[in-house]
Amino acid sequence: MTAPSRGTPPGPSVPDFGIPPQLAARMSMAEQYEYLRTRLVSRRTLVTGGAVAGGGLLAGCARKSASPAPATSAIRGAAVVPFGRHLAFGADPRTRMRISWQVPFAVRKPFVRVGTRPDDLGRRVAAEIRHLHTPGVQGVRPVVEQYYVHAALDGLTPGTTYYYGVGHDGWDPAAPHHRATITPFRTAPASPEKFVFTAFGDQGVSQAGKANDNALLKQNPAFHLHAGDICYADGNGSGRTSDGYDAREWDRFLRQNDPVARSVPWMVTTGNHDMEAWYSPDGYGGQYARFALPDNGFDPHGAPGVYAFTYGNVGFVALDANDVSYEIPANLGYSGGRQTKWLEQRLKELRAAPDVDFVVVFFHHCAYSTSAHASDGGIRAAWLPLFTKYQVDLVINGHNHVYERTDAVRGGGVGRAVPVGGSTDPTRDGIVYVTAGGGGRDLYSFPSGVKDSYEGHVTRHGAVRSFHWTEGQHNVAETVEWSRVRYTGFSFLKVEAEAGTTPRLKVSALAQSGARIDHFEIRRGG
Repeated sequence: MTAPSRGTPPGPSVPDFGIPPQLAARMSMAEQYEYLRTRLVSRRTLVTGGAVAGGGLLAGCARKSASPAPATSAIRGAAVVPFGRHLAFGADPRTRMRISWQVPFAVRKPFVRVGTRPDDLGRRVAAEIRHLHTPGVQGVRPVVEQYYVHAALDGLTPGTTYYYGVGHDGWDPAAPHHRATITPFRTAPASPEKFVFTAFGDQGVSQAGKANDNALLKQNPAFHLHAGDICYADGNGSGRTSDGYDAREWDRFLRQNDPVARSVPWMVTTGNHDMEAWYSPDGYGGQYARFALPDNGFDPHGAPGVYAFTYGNVGFVALDANDVSYEIPANLGYSGGRQTKWLEQRLKELRAAPDVDFVVVFFHHCAYSTSAHASDGGIRAAWLPLFTKYQVDLVINGHNHVYERTDAVRGGGVGRAVPVGGSTDPTRDGIVYVTAGGGGRDLYSFPSGVKDSYEGHVTRHGAVRSFHWTEGQHNVAETVEWSRVRYTGFSFLKVEAEAGTTPRLKVSALAQSGARIDHFEIRRGG
């Protein structure tokens, strides 16, 4: 089968900046970074005042060498309006929240005001500015300076609604003319109780992405999982310095998502379009600058999209599938196996935790899908044995811009048929894999002759001819029986978690209109 173009849909291409194309195609992202840093970056090509500073390609961008933003700005603080607010839990959602936002210029002494009433924000917490410098390319794109601000709120009370406002010298959210910016958030409960979370991947900046935000906000989720390919500032997604790239797309994305992410913790992981090769050897310097996520992954200083947290009776694990992907190998093996070892330890801990009934894993590339990118054999080889060993209950992916849901998969085949409205027990049947890639980016399709099949429009179930990726970016045809539900449309996942004597996950997929297109239930040992 002909391979789909890597990282589709493509964006505008720019020169390889001195790396011969044949060589660049064989290099990892880290190798490209080092090649440019040591040999070929020239001020004639990179139009920037400080592209080669401090011994790195872009000083101040990589997580391990981040430098503070300038302490002053020519713009008065009163004229600098914060935007792009987005929340994330700390390692313990009961007591820790991370508040992030953006300012268009450097500011003095940024802070968060927080309290349990909107008219009493007595606690003031200092914030950190992470300055991100993107070099310009003459005739292609300008130099871009971005300033992201992060505040860590610890010692919060579980199950409590707080109110917060963000500010800096000259801009106080408690001032009467700024009070409309005060926003609530809620910490996780002290003990398990019923809650809802939502999920999708592959959002970007579009009317569809904005509409999905509005639709999921109506579900009143406790938090949202974003399965990678967050913004698409990198339009090609191959992890190369030749990828078309516009850092300003992040400004548009964060403005778009502010109405929902300012009150719903936005728990992101890393897709192939999130490997931004200009910022650090692994391409994640930009993600580190823009997001403050739990720092309990295998490398808290270099892999911001890998972490775990527990909310109620459910443990969540975020993974970086770029590390094991055969399809898009720019970062293949970058962790040296450390991520997979960390994954096993974390799954073991979650299964031993007395209050954890379910384990949900989310990452970008698909282990099981039949749409354009199909299935990634690297993920199957590295992680599926661990998912089986520790009886993961639900796996959520993006990458393919459709909704597709499997039956319960066991040993690579159907362990139990799970039709719309059905139920499954992972201890007996296997694991359900959901591709929730209809977050807002241009939609894909299923193989020729394969019809959509979803709630209210169920078509005859049958085998689907597809393929999976193998090492060397080869693909191998396969005929599969596990593709149960398919929907070509913008959509998102809604999951209701219930604790108690009969814990369950009630999983639904909703179209952008709010109409339900799939639902099933997960119970353990029932």
